[in-house]
Amino acid sequence: MRLKRWLVRCIFLLSGLGLGSCQAIGDFFTLPPTEPWLTPSELAVIVNEADPLSVQIGEYYQQQRRIPARNLIRVRFNPEQTVLSPEEFEQVFALVNAKIPPYTQAFALTWAVPYRVGCMSITSAFAFGFDSRYCAEGCQPTKPSPYYKSNSIQPHSDLKVRPAMAIAATSFEQAKALIDRGIAADYSAPKGTAYLVSTSDASRNVRANLYAPVSQYLGGRFAIQQVKADSLTNKPDVMFYFTGLAQVRQLDSNRFLPGAIADHLTSAGGMLTDSGQMSSLRWLEAGATGSYGAVVEPCNFVQKFPQPGIVIYYYLQGETLLEAYWKSVAWPGQGIFIGEPLARPFGNPNRHGSS
Repeated sequence: MRLKRWLVRCIFLLSGLGLGSCQAIGDFFTLPPTEPWLTPSELAVIVNEADPLSVQIGEYYQQQRRIPARNLIRVRFNPEQTVLSPEEFEQVFALVNAKIPPYTQAFALTWAVPYRVGCMSITSAFAFGFDSRYCAEGCQPTKPSPYYKSNSIQPHSDLKVRPAMAIAATSFEQAKALIDRGIAADYSAPKGTAYLVSTSDASRNVRANLYAPVSQYLGGRFAIQQVKADSLTNKPDVMFYFTGLAQVRQLDSNRFLPGAIADHLTSAGGMLTDSGQMSSLRWLEAGATGSYGAVVEPCNFVQKFPQPGIVIYYYLQGETLLEAYWKSVAWPGQGIFIGEPLARPFGNPNRHGSS
């Protein structure tokens, strides 16, 4: 019976990982690290000049991360709309592409709204350009990301993809705290715990099928706890927190370590300012440094959400939050990545270079 359960879990995991055999899971988690990784000079920071908060966030981030001034790209569009039309986005995107240095590999966006472009998340639209193949009507798959599970260290040079993350906040105080946490995380080698939470919500708990292999292959490198609960409470050492619920309670009872990643699989977490469910912004406000959420109904495909083992694996290898998170989502077209892109808690600064 145990063998049968393991095979079911393995097959389920393979369907998301795109690996060819159960042995390949172990092979994936023992791949050697690739170096070096994303640096401040390779990140373009996009600022909306019509949004004073975006300007303030962008300028503070550029200074604190010592990003070259030429990488700060200024555009202008209505900051009060949650959704940009594809036509308006194309105008903004063309201007950005005309201004960015050719060696930039990724984007940092400096706003919480708009969070969507037509049927795509705004981070995916910046990464791929607007492309309706990354969308779906109803419960359908989407075009996969070429950056998923990739060992590329220069995604634009290699794959013509510039992964994007939004430094999303509704006040400068929240944005500053987020940026400061990301910087504090760098090479801190935190001794925290990855909490893989199974909930009573069967529809949103589908990632729980992926937890056992994560513990098996990564438990020797980092503390991993599988928890059955609808709320994680009073934990002082949260480095990863993955769950599946429409609303996650008692976030403030936990302590998130600098660089922590946390998200909840649900339909509308990426509707950052007007969701009927819990906004992914709540994770950042509670102290996490990165989160993710769907901006339109994704259905409960695990491929449309971060896969815990993959993001933990790449993060432990020393990759930035942006790289590790993006590489963990097979079909990211309908989901927004938010947080501090360059946070890098793990790795060796003498070996990989400092941010």
